[in-house]
Amino acid sequence: MTNTPVIGVLALQGDVREHLIALASADAVARPVRRPEELAEVDGLVIPGGESTTISKLAALFGMLEPLRERVRAGMPVYGTCAGLIMLADKILDPRSGQETIGGIEMIVRRNAFGRQNESFEATVEVAGVGPVEGVFIRAPWVESVGAATQVLAEHGGHIVAVRQGNALATSFHPELTGDHRMHELFVDMVRAAR
Repeated sequence: MTNTPVIGVLALQGDVREHLIALASADAVARPVRRPEELAEVDGLVIPGGESTTISKLAALFGMLEPLRERVRAGMPVYGTCAGLIMLADKILDPRSGQETIGGIEMIVRRNAFGRQNESFEATVEVAGVGPVEGVFIRAPWVESVGAATQVLAEHGGHIVAVRQGNALATSFHPELTGDHRMHELFVDMVRAAR
């Protein structure tokens, strides 16, 4: 068995291409995932940034919500960035009507917590086990609180912006937009370890 993990990027909406490129640079076979049968073929999954409400609705429409929940509950490694972080939360403080999450990380999140599109910014974030990374925050959420099983990996301005619980990893920022692939390398290592 080859040690190159196959990692999917949930390709319903958002910055899918950038994650595919980052994963390939981090030594994974990367492929878009839109349907349950494609989800069944991957070792791990990235849920990209985008619009969490739209991703939630499209996941329901494509029959992906339950298969995603089942795989995450079964321990499939998953990494959510920005909207993906919201999708992995057990609870959203201010959900839009009908908005659902996959869950998987004991955390409560606040959507668009850092402000609107025009308040987007970049900042260096110290991530435990990775080091300083350039965080791109675009209408980014933050984590209000975490459960006992959730490890806080990074904070910015007194707010939690990166967490890990078991095989689930999530960041408020977009590491796929910087050309620094260390967050993706961390996730690829998690997928390798879980196989």
